[in-house]
Amino acid sequence: MNDRTLISSGSPWEDVVGYSRAVKVGNLVEVAGTTAVDGDELIGEGSVYEQTKFIFQKIGKALVQAGSALEHVVRTRMFITDISKWEEAGKAHAEVFLHIKPASTMVEVSALIDSRLLIEIEVTAVIPND
Repeated sequence: MNDRTLISSGSPWEDVVGYSRAVKVGNLVEVAGTTAVDGDELIGEGSVYEQTKFIFQKIGKALVQAGSALEHVVRTRMFITDISKWEEAGKAHAEVFLHIKPASTMVEVSALIDSRLLIEIEVTAVIPND
């Protein structure tokens, strides 16, 4: 496929596991599961709200690299380790998407790769036709 563009975050895990931060194919951008890790630092430890806010900032940067933006997100998927904290994640989600209203899913998972990670998010976005 010659219209496939891989977007890297520079994480060493991308080569170890074999994934990209995002993949652009045509006018579609898929952003991989994203957590609140910035280099070696966890952002918002203990707070679903703070982790979610940071994750959307991180996702926004990947979308811009791919030629899109948060306002072009059509789907979000949130994997939260404690569903009783859904309102914290929902508040951060609404701060970004209140007027965009993408299709969205939030499910509870038993664990993420690091027990300090409380939520992981992936999105699908489009690149608008100008």
